[in-house]
Amino acid sequence: MSITYPEAVVVGELQSVTRSVSTASRPVPSGWCSLPDTAGLLLVEDDPVIGPTLRRALAAQGYTVAWETTGRGALSAAVRTPPDLVLVDLGLPDLDGLEVTRRLRATVPNAVVVILSARTDEIDVVVGLEAGADDYLTKPFRLAELLARLRAHIRRGGAAQRVGQDAYQVGHLTIDRAARRCTLGETEVALRAREFDLLTRLIASAGEAVRRETLMADVWDENWFGSTKTLDVHVAAVRRRLGDAEQIAGVRAPILTTLRGHGYRLEREEFAGRLPPPERPIAGRLLASDPRTESEPRRRSS
Repeated sequence: MSITYPEAVVVGELQSVTRSVSTASRPVPSGWCSLPDTAGLLLVEDDPVIGPTLRRALAAQGYTVAWETTGRGALSAAVRTPPDLVLVDLGLPDLDGLEVTRRLRATVPNAVVVILSARTDEIDVVVGLEAGADDYLTKPFRLAELLARLRAHIRRGGAAQRVGQDAYQVGHLTIDRAARRCTLGETEVALRAREFDLLTRLIASAGEAVRRETLMADVWDENWFGSTKTLDVHVAAVRRRLGDAEQIAGVRAPILTTLRGHGYRLEREEFAGRLPPPERPIAGRLLASDPRTESEPRRRSS
């Protein structure tokens, strides 16, 4: 199979140049595995040369590509058909690309968002990532590098598997935001309102570390100031409720890992092995045979 693809995309102040290679001279290198046609990619690029060129090249690799030239058009498209991957140029005609990135992160929190920009300063990269992007690629870039990065995000699984516009699933755990229902296998998990919001925020970024400050801002209040101890209390409550549901459902819940000095991470993979036996009192204390009952990882003896 041979395709026409840009060797590099060069963007300057006065012009955009795309150098293409003919289909006869450059076949697709081996290992460029096409993705299933169910992998939806939203391309947000206003350049009349770069946009269609990237669209053709990505479609040839198996992506289902929707191309939008404005920020507002991209936001509307994301609502109509939530994408799995998003490529965003920062220099859009109507909205700043950073603002588009922030809104996309709120609209499709489980999508992988990659910024494509000619802004190369370190501060620009940092601001882009803090706006909600998963990756930042500076122009000029080679298509081979872009595809490699997208494949890496796909391999890592992005966030949780989306089973609907308002639902997430990791292993046997499913969160339905519209119905505000959490189920483990066939068993419904009874969560209080804030516990549900906390677990929803964590599952939307499954496999990723989420800072304490981010959780407080997203789940409690964006202007939260003060102690974050209430977060630990709610995490402990979520762990207890998932543990109770495990005993009824007979299946494992994802591990909720404490990251000392940073925050929490909901693991994408289930904990291997059978369900642990119930905790039993020994010499006036509880002996936990399930490592998830520990809020911090054990330290090896020196």
